[in-house]
Amino acid sequence: MADRRPHILVLNQYYKPGVEATANLLADLCESLAEEFDVTVVTGRLQGRPELPSREVMNGVRVLRTRSTAFDRTKLRLRAMNYLTYLADSFVRAHSVARPDLVLCMTDPPIVGDLGLLIARRRRVPLLVISEDVFPEIATELGRLTNPFVVGPLRALVGFYLRRADSVVAIGERMRERLIAKGASPERVTVIPNWVDTASITPQPKKNEWSRAAGLDGRFVVMHSGNVGHAQNLDNLIVATTHLRDLDGLVVPIIGFGARSRELEQLTKQLGAERVRFLEYQPRERLSESLSAADIHYVGLAAGLSGYIVPSRVYGILSAGRPVIVAADEDSETAVLVREVGCGVVVAPDRPDLVAAAIRDAHDGRLDLDAMGAAGREYVVRNADRLLALGRYRELVRGLLARRA
Repeated sequence: MADRRPHILVLNQYYKPGVEATANLLADLCESLAEEFDVTVVTGRLQGRPELPSREVMNGVRVLRTRSTAFDRTKLRLRAMNYLTYLADSFVRAHSVARPDLVLCMTDPPIVGDLGLLIARRRRVPLLVISEDVFPEIATELGRLTNPFVVGPLRALVGFYLRRADSVVAIGERMRERLIAKGASPERVTVIPNWVDTASITPQPKKNEWSRAAGLDGRFVVMHSGNVGHAQNLDNLIVATTHLRDLDGLVVPIIGFGARSRELEQLTKQLGAERVRFLEYQPRERLSESLSAADIHYVGLAAGLSGYIVPSRVYGILSAGRPVIVAADEDSETAVLVREVGCGVVVAPDRPDLVAAAIRDAHDGRLDLDAMGAAGREYVVRNADRLLALGRYRELVRGLLARRA
């Protein structure tokens, strides 16, 4: 028993092969930890993937899938059902595995930290929470949750585990401030930004096999690649294109899917925004080509969300050597990064006229897109590569296990 490897129990509704950013980030983390520890992930079912087994080992990680529902997440009540069924069966699955030495959870569902805390205290082990967003504030700022009889209990449940977790990871400095304001102990909050595999996503020629297949060759491409949800403020981009009908060759592909996909497609039709195209999520192995097919990328964040969510997809864009137009509050992590690094343009949120002006400047050659892209690539290689971030996580986990011992 002396040489038994410590066991880490991980709770999160999404894990690969899901397309969510958190699913793939968590898989990167767990596979890295599995080199040193035994790792068991309890995750939920994926919509449209009933063939996935209940138990399997993926790259050294034991993956247990719950008997949760996998309804369409665009409707809040159906998403809530997914959450509840995942939490209920996760409690059962978590007690069917070997006793953990550490419980780790992300924030899908937002109150999974309370389940993690319950399991950690029953097993008398530490709890590590990785906060990918701050709930319920992100939902209230977007107007998705307004009922005080729902918001109040949710705020209390999130605050309950934040105050008691042995360690909390924030993915940005502004988010750290938000979590402390919600009750997390300052000395227990560590900032570890999300990451990108800079060896996997590399700058490619703008004209490549993917761009030819997508019909983008010879066009000036302004791209959104990632979740198509409420936080991304894609209305801003679509409306901006209506100010640019005179720009020859402009095309704006929106790549991905999310809660607002259908609504935004309808908005595009209503506005006659013929420059906008909607494309499916691209597999990870094609991201170098798809991200490189753009002249510049759009990264939107709805007003008021600074610190409540961090658009981590910007790291993939910068890794591909492409600049960005960021439409977000000026104190958001992404806006601060882009200004400091000089890898793009920052404009205020909800100002499609400013987005249009930035696109026009890029199109007409008033911005040095190559220099911006090179600066972004240099930044992520030095500061946001996966090996750096995952090394910090392993160090954090070792410290928690050592204090327990």
